[in-house]
Amino acid sequence: MGSFFKECEHPRSRWSKCPHPYKIRYRSAAGKQMEESGFADRDKAIGRLTEIYNEKKAAPRSQSKAERIQKYGSMRFEEYVEEWKAGQRHLAVASVRHLDSLLEHHLYPALASRRMNSFDHKVVDGFIRLMERNGAGLATQANAFDKRRAILLDAHRLGVFTDNPVADLQASVHDQELPRPRDVLGPERRFAIVGRRREHFPRGAAAGPSLECRRHGRRDAPFALRHSDRRHP
Repeated sequence: MGSFFKECEHPRSRWSKCPHPYKIRYRSAAGKQMEESGFADRDKAIGRLTEIYNEKKAAPRSQSKAERIQKYGSMRFEEYVEEWKAGQRHLAVASVRHLDSLLEHHLYPALASRRMNSFDHKVVDGFIRLMERNGAGLATQANAFDKRRAILLDAHRLGVFTDNPVADLQASVHDQELPRPRDVLGPERRFAIVGRRREHFPRGAAAGPSLECRRHGRRDAPFALRHSDRRHP
């Protein structure tokens, strides 16, 4: 780790009472011998040697992280996603097709050319608002949000972002509430409404909120209350 010493006439046994400062000697990360002086006591000299040792030990990790940030932070979103997608070996063929459709129709048109290190929560929230303005279905919004979140979290784990850009953000579909029967039909209608709400859609699924009207034991939807479960692009 290094050594500490004094360059005075006093013997080592007297150093603790000697007024002369301590010096330290160590080798730098490049292998060069270095010296520092001016340490008032033995503990300060040892503390500095320990600090230097810890810095040398952490240097490879810091260098590796800096290289990752430089490499992936400067990538464009489309380039990063293609590399990320190559590692998603667990996805079934249908899931890959669904992912490709989301990328082609929603993620790439809005984000393909953006540098990875330029993402923050404002950019992510802006994408959510863009999908809402474009009239994307709720299931499509949820699926696109989940895929983009997985991609950005992967980059966050690599150190591209200091702060998680998708923290505390959620797709608007997650907040969607089904109307209550009395709000939709009024108290005079004798309809029983069966509602299903899916807060978190499974990956690859395109099912949105579904309403089903029943009247006197028969399925009847005179007010078009039944929502389609068709897949969205």
